[in-house]
Amino acid sequence: MTENYIPDSVEMPRMPTAPAVTLPDGSCDTHCHVFGPYTDFPLHLRSTYAPPDAPAARYLNMLDSVGVQRGVLVQPAPYGTDVSAIIDAIARRPEQLRGIGVAAPGTDEQQLMQWRAAGICGLRFIEARDPQGNLFPGSVGFDSIETLAPAMRAAGMHVQMWGPYDRYEPWLERVTDLGLPVVIDHMASVVLARGVQDPLFQLICRLLREKRLWIKLSVCRVSTQAPDYADVRPFHDALLEANVNRVLWGSDWPYVRMGERAPDVGRLIDLAWEWFGNDATRQQVWVKNPSELYAFAEGAGK
Repeated sequence: MTENYIPDSVEMPRMPTAPAVTLPDGSCDTHCHVFGPYTDFPLHLRSTYAPPDAPAARYLNMLDSVGVQRGVLVQPAPYGTDVSAIIDAIARRPEQLRGIGVAAPGTDEQQLMQWRAAGICGLRFIEARDPQGNLFPGSVGFDSIETLAPAMRAAGMHVQMWGPYDRYEPWLERVTDLGLPVVIDHMASVVLARGVQDPLFQLICRLLREKRLWIKLSVCRVSTQAPDYADVRPFHDALLEANVNRVLWGSDWPYVRMGERAPDVGRLIDLAWEWFGNDATRQQVWVKNPSELYAFAEGAGK
């Protein structure tokens, strides 16, 4: 590990254009990241990608420019278990922002409760591994969820999971039996070629129907058919149909590793507006569901 690593160069993230639609009051983007300023919040691990110049001020400008009033910040791997940058961002708009941290397996209840008081309401677990089977630096794997579950339960936190599609199969029912809310990132990294009848995708839909899961509708990491993402539409619609009360929307700004392929958040909002199809669904996914999961106060963000 390299402590206090300030990158030699950074990548300017794509800033959005305004969407053609006006989002409901209290809408939430449930999946973004902040990086820097690196003089204040240096990385703790050398990044495998060009770190973005995405400090809290730029992130908040992004939200404001698209008419999103609430946000959830997710810990990026190069910060390891140091959630200082997220906590600093939340402090700027504490009623409107929440965070998802990363904690080492030995983290105690007291530490998690301190984080919870600062707006960190969940922990992220990542199963991305190198060819030798090692977790990527800065990650805590699915096998640490059960270890941390008692402290998370005491602190009122939820589980957030991300990994390759097939890594979920042995874990989902086991984790959803722990009595903690469970959120899956990026539509579970579904393999589109396997279709909506794939047994693993059907398992996810069943767990949604049973109210044992939440899932984020973030299309840009699943499909390569930008900007319309037509190939992911059947999966998107199937998740909504399984349980519209358990789906969340996230942009994934500032799109690390995507470079010139980074989408425009404004256009993603327009696309989601179309796919949601009616005002009741838009209100449910953008406002009601994140309000319930992330405990936003009534009226906060308006």
